[in-house]
Amino acid sequence: MTYKGNQGFKLNRRTLLAGAAAGSAALWVPGLAGKPAAAAPKAGGHFRIGVGGGATTDTLDPATYASEMLTLVAYCIGNHLTEITPSGDLVPELAESFEPSADAKTWRFNLRKGVTFHNGQPLTAQDVILSYQQHMGEDSKSAAKSSVGQIESFKADGDHTVVFTLAAGNADFPYLLSDYRLPILPAKDGKLEWQQGQGTGPYMLQNFNPGVAATFTKNPNYWKADAAYFDSVEIITILDPAARQNALVTGEVDAIDTVDPKTANRLGQVSGLRLLEVPSRLHHAWPMRIEAKPFDNVDFRLAIKWAIDREDLLRKILFGRGTVGNDQPLSAVYRYYADLPQRSRDIDKAKFHLKKSGLGENVAVDLSASDGAYSGAVDAAVLIKEQLAPAGINVNVVREPKDGYWSSVWRTKPWCAAYWYGRPTADWMFSTAYAAESPFNDTGWQNAPFNTLLVEARAELDHKKRAEMYGEMQSLVRDQAATAVTTFSNHVMAVSDKIKHPEQISGVYALDGGKAVERWWFA
Repeated sequence: MTYKGNQGFKLNRRTLLAGAAAGSAALWVPGLAGKPAAAAPKAGGHFRIGVGGGATTDTLDPATYASEMLTLVAYCIGNHLTEITPSGDLVPELAESFEPSADAKTWRFNLRKGVTFHNGQPLTAQDVILSYQQHMGEDSKSAAKSSVGQIESFKADGDHTVVFTLAAGNADFPYLLSDYRLPILPAKDGKLEWQQGQGTGPYMLQNFNPGVAATFTKNPNYWKADAAYFDSVEIITILDPAARQNALVTGEVDAIDTVDPKTANRLGQVSGLRLLEVPSRLHHAWPMRIEAKPFDNVDFRLAIKWAIDREDLLRKILFGRGTVGNDQPLSAVYRYYADLPQRSRDIDKAKFHLKKSGLGENVAVDLSASDGAYSGAVDAAVLIKEQLAPAGINVNVVREPKDGYWSSVWRTKPWCAAYWYGRPTADWMFSTAYAAESPFNDTGWQNAPFNTLLVEARAELDHKKRAEMYGEMQSLVRDQAATAVTTFSNHVMAVSDKIKHPEQISGVYALDGGKAVERWWFA
């Protein structure tokens, strides 16, 4: 079966058995984004966005993309082989069509003809191959490494066809290629040219000041006819939530990506502004490095998980704008979500596991947090400190600097606040954050049964068997992994009334899945 044009790509047993690989039928819960604009989109204006993530260590190398600023940079300058629509369908983007083999191990992607990069260079199969190889190799630390690492070989069949052969069948492979970290960039003399930030995307980079701001002008030769309505775009990093909201109130920016839940209601009442709230896969997590004692002890980790009051965190940190977590990263919107018994606070069970750990009745640990991780992270850490005390776990909250949090605290300090945007499929989420070989496995957890199931489920075409495998994997993560997943947060954003957008917006990332720059317009 071949998927062409804007044909939605959805996973069901019939398409799988017909030889097609696919994802879930409704990846995103419809956005609570308000009414559609009364008039058709119109062109013009300078669109300014305030984002809550960016660092001075950011670079234009897509293998280093790891911040909210770089998510938007990726969608300004580039396109991907596939794209997830706001309704949750997967459609070809730079690919014109794609087709799997019967075992989902070989994938043939036919590229659009006539697409050019910002420098005028035509898009070819070689650009695709080198764009993916940028994330591969032993020394690669790319968050997309586990995705493209499944590719065993590439073959260019002419200038406009790429044939991927995977190490094993993967029913979800086309979804992986929509990752914002995998834009297709131009190649020159056998090397990828990423330094100038040139792609095939809707806007051309004018200036990039890492962790501060990036500016763009409209690509006059953009290949999509009904997209990219702004004349220019400016992305501004504003780490402090209050400063970010104030920038919107005073008219310094036209939209912000993350609104502090504590002030969301008040901000929504400001004349000339409105909130956008979309259910998402974004979850708050508390990763523990297993090489650091006492977090190497599974019973100690279970003591922490049983002592945490998730309902209290949802109420006091997210102000009800989300759902409680269950110590594994798949929420109810995932196709293969397993409805495991919900873990709720039980101090007796926490004490039981602390005693079983052999660490004594009172254990002291540090918990690193910063509002540079997410708004309310420090308050959440303080709540966890209070919640764990009755179980005999004494927490010292270490308030870390906002700048550099993701490079010097996350994956470095023994226990810290973190969040994950989530991924469109169960395999993608697990492969990125929990697979033993993934560089973004932020706890270092390695579990042989889990990793075996991960590989087997990825290639399994029987829906019932696949569901059973993912259910077992969720149980393993919940009970043995080194992360406490406490809450799933809605994306809460705010925009000026001057901004218009389609009725349905994506929840894959904030700001319409990062594609506000392409899909929105001024009234």
